[in-house]
Amino acid sequence: MGTATSDDAAVWRLDDDRALVVTADFITPIHDDPRIWGRIAAANAVSDVYAMGGRPLFGLNLVGWNTEELSTEILLEVLQGAGEAAAEGGWVTVGGHTVDDPEPKFGLAMVGEVHPDRILTNAGLRPGDSLVLTKALGAGIVATAMKAGRAPDDVVGTAVASMTRLNKEAARCALAAGATGATDVTGFGLLGHLRSMAEGSNVDVELVASAVPVFPGVADLVTAGLVPGGSRRNLAWVSERLDAAGVDESVVIVLADAQTSGGLLFGAEPAAAEAAAAELVASGHSAAVIGTATAGTGTIKVRA
Repeated sequence: MGTATSDDAAVWRLDDDRALVVTADFITPIHDDPRIWGRIAAANAVSDVYAMGGRPLFGLNLVGWNTEELSTEILLEVLQGAGEAAAEGGWVTVGGHTVDDPEPKFGLAMVGEVHPDRILTNAGLRPGDSLVLTKALGAGIVATAMKAGRAPDDVVGTAVASMTRLNKEAARCALAAGATGATDVTGFGLLGHLRSMAEGSNVDVELVASAVPVFPGVADLVTAGLVPGGSRRNLAWVSERLDAAGVDESVVIVLADAQTSGGLLFGAEPAAAEAAAAELVASGHSAAVIGTATAGTGTIKVRA
């Protein structure tokens, strides 16, 4: 049977040992270099497979292309970037579909596999879990600054390195830590995805804002007003479940920032969570334990 078990993916159980994870995502250009855009889009599209503890098997390219303004050579570079991600992630791209589109878009439909007894879900947090975030926040803010031509090169470089990183190792560490609840942090931001997890898991969550990893330079971009509208909408949506009294608004808006190819957020027993975060940091991730879950009704408290 098929059941929805994450924000953007579904799982179909084949037998006692195998289930398929099916998801799709695409994005508009996020970087001037088409190869980087393609790689980010692929990492973003496969992320839900990893968020469910799965292994990607194959993907199909999804392309919207303005053939009057953009050359096929540029599209080839986009596909080459996606191919680099596929080679790293171990999946095969088996084709795809292209349509004429005034605004270019690229992504993939992805199919992966997972053991039915080891599926991570966004309703699987448990009271007592410590929460691990595996990538820094701020991608939406940096992308907005890039579009405005106001993003420093070093800030862009850090964000691109994060967005092109697959969540493959993060998923492995989550499973090794005994996680049952996980999600990837994408368009709804950390707070938006966390609201869904908390409500679905019947837990309350306390976040420590100072523990949440954020790209260097993001605070300055927020001060300059370079915050995407989606991040503000995320904050408005989560506000009815949020207690952030005493925490600066500029900090809270980063917690709601809409991410592209963000990290995983998962819960594990405290010692296992600390060990998983340390292992991820050692492999180059900006991972950290950022909070705890307790029995409750889906509220989120943020303290400085």
